[in-house]
Amino acid sequence: MIGLDTSHVPAFAKIFNNPKATGDIAGIRIVAGYPGGTDIPASRDRVKGFTEQLRGMGIEIFDSIPKLLETVDVVLLESVDGRIHLQEAIPVIKAGKPLFIDKPVAGSLADAIVIYELAKKHNVPCFSSSSVRFAPGIQELLKNRQLGTIEGAATWGPCTYQEGTPDMFFYGIHGIEPLYALMGTGCETVARIQSKDTDLVSGVWKDGRIGTYRGIRKNKAEFGAVAFGSKGIVQTGREGGYEELCAEVGRFFKTGKPPVRAEETIEIFAFMEAADESKRQGAAPVSLAGVLAKAKAEAATKH
Repeated sequence: MIGLDTSHVPAFAKIFNNPKATGDIAGIRIVAGYPGGTDIPASRDRVKGFTEQLRGMGIEIFDSIPKLLETVDVVLLESVDGRIHLQEAIPVIKAGKPLFIDKPVAGSLADAIVIYELAKKHNVPCFSSSSVRFAPGIQELLKNRQLGTIEGAATWGPCTYQEGTPDMFFYGIHGIEPLYALMGTGCETVARIQSKDTDLVSGVWKDGRIGTYRGIRKNKAEFGAVAFGSKGIVQTGREGGYEELCAEVGRFFKTGKPPVRAEETIEIFAFMEAADESKRQGAAPVSLAGVLAKAKAEAATKH
């Protein structure tokens, strides 16, 4: 486990190291950690406490990633500051270790592209996702026959920002990831309206469907979604916990098959970068193709 500066660290460790674990979680143990961390308060103020929690669970703490890699088979990259994910992922990928990267996959779309290109080059299984994608409510919508085909969707949830990365990367991802779970890939343009307490990000898919995300910074701010189907409209608010994501991670580590394709994650991050660009352009629609082309050019300079 790399990056011991988020609440996900002790939460995931308790799930995987539970002696009564079953199914895809069983047989996987967190045995080593590298604290890492950066100067942002969310990291700086929490890394010591979470590191001590892991040490108290009998998990060995290492002072470098190379030393950690000598003792593990697979890696969870948990660092709360997405800006360092690329530099932390590189040695893991070069060591050939299957890699789960907690949200955000990287601090920029260009960095995300580099991570997935490196993983493909070295034939290393890699994936990233918000836990909300696998929440029971979202999964139930995908199986709900009363909906017919999903012709549109709206999601919502808390939306605080983290300095140094695009606005939606830190918490907006938890609403945009399930939006993509419901809508699939193929978004062409994104427009964003922002006020002090709210963001509204809308995407138009290539088949004319529309998906929206409402980010909330004040008042009641729980997660939720509604799917607009050809036969019905169904809402959900069931979040679930981390068990569903950990089960997906466990299955991924055992099979080497990512539950979320690299192309989808890259499009999700293009959607979120396009939302920032739309804000800069006064809520104008922004083409994902243009955002992706710019990021790919930048990624080419990072190899």
